[in-house]
Amino acid sequence: MKKYIGLIILLSCFSSWLVAGESYCFRVYLKDKGDAGCTVEQPETFLSQESIQRRKKTGTPVSASDLPIAPAYLDTLASTGAKPVVQSKWFSTVVVASSDSTVADKLKELVIVDSVKWVWKGTDVVTAESEEQEERYFPADTPLKAQYGYAEEQIKMLNGIELHEAGFRGEGMRIAVIDAGFQNVDRISVFDSLQLIGTHNVIYPERSVYEADDHGTKVLSCLAADMPGIMVGTAPKASYLLIKSEDSDSEYPIEEDYWAAAVEYADSVGVDVITSSLGYFAFDADELSYDQDALDGKTALISRVAHEAAEKGILMFCSAGNEGSGQWGKITFPSDASDVLTVGAVTEDKKKSVFSSVGFTADYRVKPDVVALGSGSCVIDPRGNVRYASGTSFATPILAGLGVCLWQALPRLSNKEIIALLQQVSSQAKRPDAELGYGIPNVYKAYKKGLEYAGNKR
Repeated sequence: MKKYIGLIILLSCFSSWLVAGESYCFRVYLKDKGDAGCTVEQPETFLSQESIQRRKKTGTPVSASDLPIAPAYLDTLASTGAKPVVQSKWFSTVVVASSDSTVADKLKELVIVDSVKWVWKGTDVVTAESEEQEERYFPADTPLKAQYGYAEEQIKMLNGIELHEAGFRGEGMRIAVIDAGFQNVDRISVFDSLQLIGTHNVIYPERSVYEADDHGTKVLSCLAADMPGIMVGTAPKASYLLIKSEDSDSEYPIEEDYWAAAVEYADSVGVDVITSSLGYFAFDADELSYDQDALDGKTALISRVAHEAAEKGILMFCSAGNEGSGQWGKITFPSDASDVLTVGAVTEDKKKSVFSSVGFTADYRVKPDVVALGSGSCVIDPRGNVRYASGTSFATPILAGLGVCLWQALPRLSNKEIIALLQQVSSQAKRPDAELGYGIPNVYKAYKKGLEYAGNKR
């Protein structure tokens, strides 16, 4: 399957990696996290002030799940000859790599280990030296008179222009975009005003996120592009954290571990919102793939991570997936998670996009929650030009940006209340179904309704 939820790849990506030897990765489930010398009473030793403040604002206290895994435990794992590569403190897991597959047996014998799961097999990669590039990219498209340029229709569908005109364009809000890569974002003129919190490459920490894959470039443009007449995104004044978590070279369960690490990093930095257009269900090794009974929000690691982020006060947007016309048909993981907003895709005439994945979840919850324009969405390609692309990948950030603006306007509401509000003001709120969920949200109506609710909440 495709690792990211976008159907149209506008430009071919280049590979920056050189093949080395064969290797294996195993997810180690620890019995506990050990003692890292940290306490929940002193969260500033392992969380940023922004993360601590968000927890105070949303009423979600720092808990034991936030404590880091003890370095001594990592040393113990490494004593087997395996190399720790990524971890989840929330779920007490560590992924280790080794060229020796029998290391799994050694890991199982450790007193700190509960169980071990194989999550990747392939060839190690050695990163190639990147070349510094100075070229800047400017759109060749003719500017339109409309302020939102070529993106106007996708924002109008959600009544987002009125929300912007009310004074809410994302100022003061912090968004993490988790994707496959953000090729050339640092050199594209429509992103010149991008307010960047930082970047993080989970897979290759020493490499830039601005290389190798342009899917995140197109996703980010739906949110953060800010060039009147060409394209203005749905949250152009917000601040952004760009995280690469997708390994485009293979498809194994380790993708869930990378995504978990990305979410936990975003949480520790202190974002308010996460939008992710990645989804999984089938892997290169068939025996590791999921079946649809697992779509209960509690089985897949990636879905449990998404729910945990919501429990910590983060407003999470996940793409439903593009399997609607395929054999799988259903939403992909982690979009089955509870308390996240799962976004499907519709056409310009507000009909379900043929590719958009459907619900319900295995435990009969409504998914997708809502929908936005995902057939022929306006995006910016890695050469800085306007293009049109299709996928729930793009419906998701279009709505996520307006969700950010809505939360900016209604700061007294919780992340879960924002989700409920968007459901209530959607086109088929009274009769949600498995294709469109609650339907197409009216975000300005949500703002007006939310004002009344927030006033009553005081």
